[in-house]
Amino acid sequence: MKKMALCLALFLGCSTAYAGVIIGGTRVIFEGGKKETSLSVNNPDSSPYLIQSWVENTDNGKPPFVITPPLFRLDAQQQNIMRILNDGSNLAADRESLYWVNIKSIPSKAADKENVLQVAIKTRIKLIYRPQALKDKRPEDMAEQLRWTRSAGQLQVKNPTPYYMNFYEINVGGQRVKDPQWVAPFATKTYSLNGAVSGNVTWKLISDFGASGRAHQAQL
Repeated sequence: MKKMALCLALFLGCSTAYAGVIIGGTRVIFEGGKKETSLSVNNPDSSPYLIQSWVENTDNGKPPFVITPPLFRLDAQQQNIMRILNDGSNLAADRESLYWVNIKSIPSKAADKENVLQVAIKTRIKLIYRPQALKDKRPEDMAEQLRWTRSAGQLQVKNPTPYYMNFYEINVGGQRVKDPQWVAPFATKTYSLNGAVSGNVTWKLISDFGASGRAHQAQL
């Protein structure tokens, strides 16, 4: 009982401050032909945050995008707009390219409060570069072109399109595939299935606005 009381006292004496910054989107589509795009950051809290942001490549290379401002103070109840710019690098013109936007929100330290655990929260969202030649269509328009096969407890999807197909869900015979993620342009991806699964495959994509698209179905 004494140990429980001590643990409770320690818990009550230490509060946790979580970041309340709201990012204005779950992904960024950078359309070819444009020099920049933007992303909003909103602070609905009563205290300021330090916002740090950067773009990462999917490998270890240097990304062709920069964010400005990369570091700024976001006061309480305020909003700021971050600009994402192409640094002039040549990007693939026949397919989409994938990068990552990282946004770290660091809470301010309250001078009048002690025993407060402050947590910096990092948000990571997709940045998809869509060449100008592909701007008239969306991945959803090409979803029926995906080719599905099943063999030896595995499900394989082939993407013959120039678009990233970001999956909201994939189901085979009513069994949901774990962690569907995405399949890159002109690439093939393989998923493991649990046990002997039969039936058609159904899938939904994530739209440019982060919403679930309509259900598609194919025979295996």
